[in-house]
Amino acid sequence: MAELATIARPYAEALFKASASDLAGTAVWLDALAAIASNVQLQQYAGNPSVTSAQTFDVMSGVAESQKTMLPEAAKNFMRAVIDNGRISVLPEIASQFRALKNAQSGSSDAVVFSAFALDAAALADLATTLEKRFGKKLNLNVELQPELIGGVRVVVGDEVLDTSVKARLEQMKAALIS
Repeated sequence: MAELATIARPYAEALFKASASDLAGTAVWLDALAAIASNVQLQQYAGNPSVTSAQTFDVMSGVAESQKTMLPEAAKNFMRAVIDNGRISVLPEIASQFRALKNAQSGSSDAVVFSAFALDAAALADLATTLEKRFGKKLNLNVELQPELIGGVRVVVGDEVLDTSVKARLEQMKAALIS
């Protein structure tokens, strides 16, 4: 949605510049706040005219603490600014744009690995090495389980997809047999 991206961009850029000394730490707490803010019930609560900004801040801080997320003072100040400006629903997009800026600076990309089975640390490290050679850049891997793949993996890096799953191979065979 272009409108959310337009609203989120100044927040992401300002946060990126302000936290240049600790981008990794900022990304951790920003992703946690984005996950909290994506809750529909929280957005409805914050959108209620009888709820103050301080009450919304207290609820979000409480949720963050219950999830064992330590919020530094910079995070609290950022959260206050977002809440005061009525931009809680934009937090996930702010986090996404912040991550894009961080990746652009470090020359890396986010990659989602869809796997039929859980991958252990050694298999994930081997896969990361292979994928980094294939795509020619450092990758930040995030694994998601998709049992319907049957076996193998499907990797999404930006707009590129590498599908080596059994499901994809079976569909290729089906298409070849039908034609």
